[in-house]
Amino acid sequence: MSAAQYPAVSVIMPVLNEERHLRNSVRHILEQEYPGEMEVVIALGPSADRTDEIAAELVAEDPRVHTVPNPTGRTPAALNAAIKASRHPVVVRVDGHGMLSPNYIATAVRLLEETGAQNVGGIMHAEGENAWEEAVAAAMTSKIGVGNAAFHTGGQAGPAETVYLGVFRREALERADGYNVEFIRAQDWELNFRIREAGGLIWFSPELKVQYRPRPTVKALAKQYKDYGRWRHVVARYHAGSINLRYLAPPTAVVAIAAGLVLGAAVTPWALVVPGGYVAAIVAGSLPAGKGLSLKARAQIPVALATMHMCWGFGFLTSPRSLAKRVIASRRPAMTGSSETV
Repeated sequence: MSAAQYPAVSVIMPVLNEERHLRNSVRHILEQEYPGEMEVVIALGPSADRTDEIAAELVAEDPRVHTVPNPTGRTPAALNAAIKASRHPVVVRVDGHGMLSPNYIATAVRLLEETGAQNVGGIMHAEGENAWEEAVAAAMTSKIGVGNAAFHTGGQAGPAETVYLGVFRREALERADGYNVEFIRAQDWELNFRIREAGGLIWFSPELKVQYRPRPTVKALAKQYKDYGRWRHVVARYHAGSINLRYLAPPTAVVAIAAGLVLGAAVTPWALVVPGGYVAAIVAGSLPAGKGLSLKARAQIPVALATMHMCWGFGFLTSPRSLAKRVIASRRPAMTGSSETV
């Protein structure tokens, strides 16, 4: 494509308490090697740090940057507000702690054209800034940590159930009525499911890479993965048939380990083989995952793995049916926007 043939692009960012990474994230967008027109729309939640101040500085520094309010603070509401305020035929989702690779947008636009997909995405490339974050990054990019999820571990280009973040044709977002605001988590998976149900193609490519900064504490990681599990169960109840064995592994492990501990204490020590085997497995699995990291980071990988597995499984098991019923009863307002296509 010549420069004149590149479609204009809207980059949408839901942000809340992102003072640590927002400026750098926006810099990675504005410095993209992309010849087409571009705008950045930041949806501002009620942050308790300097996020709003930094966003205002970015708006003053570059006319391509705009902001919209998101008083709910919820990610899907922020995304819908940013989509509504944007105007271009290609919509790129980026989080406030995500760093796009230099040719991310150009590559994504090319893939949309080549594949005919409604949404393309790639690898969530977790990178830490200290030993704990490096341990979490290693856990999040290993198969023992996240199974065979291509957007975490990489793989061959091809059709996918979901992708990290996503670069969409606006028309696909409008046909899907945007994100379902009831899905505080798992909104990407749920939206991609509806796009696929309508006959649209979701395409994964390892050519697309976004640097991701992991949660900075065990507590924050535990909450993140508990919420992931909780909302993935909501998706399973909302969309019958959308669950698979990979998603059932963590809750199965939680039940088996809990049963092993109880029976081991009350009935027979042989039952402790199950929790003991799990500990041995994550310790062994952490060895290849931690290759090249410091000793301090490698020592924390089993903690990160156990936190991810157990909290995801616990969240899945304790996800209330009432939450799914409320989501099922919800109605999504129609989106409106540009009728341009790629």
